[in-house]
Amino acid sequence: MNRTTAYATTSALALTDALPTQPAAPAREACAPRPAPVIRDLRERSGHSPHGLTFGARDLVVVTGLPGSGKSTLMRRAVRGPGIDSQNTRDRWDARTPSFLPYAVYRPLVRLAHYAGLRRTLRSGAGVVVHDCGTQAWVRGWLAREARRRGGTLHLLLLDVTPGQALEGQRERGRGVSRYAFLRHRQAASRLLRSVEKGNLPDGCGSAVLIDRDAADTLRRIDFAD
Repeated sequence: MNRTTAYATTSALALTDALPTQPAAPAREACAPRPAPVIRDLRERSGHSPHGLTFGARDLVVVTGLPGSGKSTLMRRAVRGPGIDSQNTRDRWDARTPSFLPYAVYRPLVRLAHYAGLRRTLRSGAGVVVHDCGTQAWVRGWLAREARRRGGTLHLLLLDVTPGQALEGQRERGRGVSRYAFLRHRQAASRLLRSVEKGNLPDGCGSAVLIDRDAADTLRRIDFAD
């Protein structure tokens, strides 16, 4: 796949420039093909990648990658505006749940609280960044429908790190997933990455940005146009 080189290293990569909002089509053009998806590959730039990404005001952005890849760290540092991270929901439940109670017992409640909070945030109509490990395809389908409903676009921000880097990230944060769960996440993330590298995005996605650990460390701003 051709890698994109036309950008300044200190400027935002405005995906909305590549995916302009289209006026409503007349009835006879209603079945016209949708614009081709846009893919930006910012890996292997040795830190010379954009410091910011700017999306449309009504867009939705899904940050995906392996557990431990750095999604939550990136969101805490870079997201300007609403950001929904399932890890934050789990932390709140962990803080008020007895330590002897295994997470598996109350995990369904954590997930319910997370998706309820996401639904409330989506109602605002503003651009939102959402944390996703990549194994719940139905979540991306839901977000794609919501993006279309509000007249925006769904974008993927895919963190591509090695399994070793992801496991090290889990050790650094002092929390990991089981071997079985990690294998499941790894398989799902690999399928998604291979598909995007071939130019095939999940249904409903208008663009994807591929970043590695260096690009993630360089990224300082993820925001939405006014």
